[in-house]
Amino acid sequence: METTARVRQLVQPLIDDVGASLYDLEYAGGILRITVEQEGGVGIGTIGKLTRRISHLLDEEDPLPGAYTLEVSSPGLERPLRTAEHYAGAVGSLIAVKTRPGVEGDRRLKGTLVSFGDGAATIALADAAPGSTRVLALDDIEKARTVFEWGGQPKPGTGSRPGTAPKSASSAKKKAAKS
Repeated sequence: METTARVRQLVQPLIDDVGASLYDLEYAGGILRITVEQEGGVGIGTIGKLTRRISHLLDEEDPLPGAYTLEVSSPGLERPLRTAEHYAGAVGSLIAVKTRPGVEGDRRLKGTLVSFGDGAATIALADAAPGSTRVLALDDIEKARTVFEWGGQPKPGTGSRPGTAPKSASSAKKKAAKS
């Protein structure tokens, strides 16, 4: 059994036990990255508990050759897209993509993932004419992630306080009162 498949089989019950789900598992360069998600977000307490339990289990079962570093985290707001399941779950989301060298067209693009199927992603391009799409095979994508765009809430202290008129309106009132 492949190393990552063995680790996945070992850690899945621990992740299920805390009410989370496995988003991704990657073993490269001596680093084992286990990414989990949970309805409403993954708390630091859950991450800590999983890290301790997974570390203990891996020490007992020893599925990885040599020394390694264990990282347990949430996928965050800007989630990496590596598998077909990731792309299928991100349909309707804004994504950023970098294609592999030699793929025709711009290497970097941003747009809404309109659909995913048969190993290809259809992206409505953000900086193109409305209705413009680009279809990319997963094999043509070097790197992709969802993009989180911050809302338009003003920074604290930069807007007017509740119950006060904007400066321009109060200045006009003062000038009118002096006349």
